[in-house]
Amino acid sequence: MTLTLEDRLDVTELIALHGHLVDAGQLDRLDEVFTADVRYDLSDFGQGEVTGLAALREAALALGAGNPVAHHVTNVVVEELAVGRVRACSKGLAVMANGSCGSVTYEDDVVRVGSGGWRISHRRVRARRVPLDGLGQG
Repeated sequence: MTLTLEDRLDVTELIALHGHLVDAGQLDRLDEVFTADVRYDLSDFGQGEVTGLAALREAALALGAGNPVAHHVTNVVVEELAVGRVRACSKGLAVMANGSCGSVTYEDDVVRVGSGGWRISHRRVRARRVPLDGLGQG
């Protein structure tokens, strides 16, 4: 297994591209970030798992004004699992229209597709609601 520095940069930029596209309402470009059969797990938010690009677009449109106005991603860590397959973990910050913010952890399975590009095949969005993931909270 030989994940190159270029691969790591490509995966990191892929994860960042999601926020740019969604915030700009460019949902027709989600195929640049996700595989056609992506599984997008929003269980922590009571929305279950969305499967496929069309369903992901529909879910975003159905949420409408409830979507964040800004998605920010940071602290990306990439781990190679096999040739052409990595797991990426990152932190997401969302800013809502009323100015409130929230934090999530993105857990992504990313696969190499076609001529060397990368796409997210599975994303789990974990809500961050308590400090230290509840450690020491009694």
